[in-house]
Amino acid sequence: MPTISEFFGILIRMYYDDHNPPHFHAYYSEYEATVSIETLEIMEGALPRRAKALVIEWAMDHRQDLLNDWHLAEQHKPLNKIEPLE
Repeated sequence: MPTISEFFGILIRMYYDDHNPPHFHAYYSEYEATVSIETLEIMEGALPRRAKALVIEWAMDHRQDLLNDWHLAEQHKPLNKIEPLE
């Protein structure tokens, strides 16, 4: 499971051969959430309020990059790193 971005202690990862709909995994401390790329809603898990806000802000700015990595993951190709939130 490659880490495609990291900021403020939050890790963003994407699995190869993961199920649809397109999504990514966000990890913060002991928390984990699966986030839909299309809707930016948490599909599974939970994050603290501040971490969730940072993840959503970052994902809004990088939605196309996330979709590009999703398609690469489906093809078992190396994923691109995505700029962190600053």
